[in-house]
Amino acid sequence: MNIQWFPGHMAKTRKMISENLKLVDVVIELADARIPSSSRNPEINKIVGNKQKLLVLNKADMADPAISEKWRSYYNRIGEKNIFVDSISGTNLNLVKKTLKEMMQPVFERDLSKGRVFRPIRIMVVGIPNVGKSTFINKLSGRAIAQTGDRPGVTRSKQWVRISGDIELLDTPGVLWPKFDDDATALNLAFTGAIKDEIMDMEELALKFIEIIINSYAEPFKERYKLSDNIEEKTPLEILDECALKRGCLIKGGEIDYSRIAVILLDEFRGCKIGKVTLESPMENKNEEV
Repeated sequence: MNIQWFPGHMAKTRKMISENLKLVDVVIELADARIPSSSRNPEINKIVGNKQKLLVLNKADMADPAISEKWRSYYNRIGEKNIFVDSISGTNLNLVKKTLKEMMQPVFERDLSKGRVFRPIRIMVVGIPNVGKSTFINKLSGRAIAQTGDRPGVTRSKQWVRISGDIELLDTPGVLWPKFDDDATALNLAFTGAIKDEIMDMEELALKFIEIIINSYAEPFKERYKLSDNIEEKTPLEILDECALKRGCLIKGGEIDYSRIAVILLDEFRGCKIGKVTLESPMENKNEEV
């Protein structure tokens, strides 16, 4: 599949991030714990440069905990500050605040030695679309400030948010990069909803998803759709057919409604109904070795 999606507002966002870096102390890069590598815009590090950065992996409650631990170990080993969070329940959000203050402590001490009064920590949140930035910000602040949605592109402009008396946050729209050179990355982004479904061939995407999920999570997938025991021996299309029959996704004449079953499969993955799934691990990523 040739997957590309880079609407005009994303180019503006990239420029806006660069122009506003001088206003903040720390950049929080929000990624998806289910696709820790694919959900990181490779341009962010270039844009941020030497600015302090904290990697926050959201939706950790939906990710495979064993693989998340491998990613945590990898990031710790290379010296990249990271925290796995669940923005809906609030898991580890207090650790985010604590870590920000620890990162800024040398700056505060230097300011104090020069007689400067206390000032809030100013942070910028960046990340790809649909990674949960607005939910993260709302939970962090304890009130509904940022507009949320289950589709990419809800946030379309920057906004300053006061998290508490000692933290101020600049929210930015989700931004992808102009060209996905890696097919696996593009597919992972499409699976998780970071790319608009409207531009996708959902039936082909569902077949690709089946191919991957059967390889790593065959048992929970079989259980969810009450499939036969020998599905590993079947083609993705044969498995999709069986899923459709089990769910009654048929049209007039008894033919399979492929559009309907494709949407069901991807919606249920995104809703964590197939189980806790991570689609990539450090040893599988060509840019990251364990």
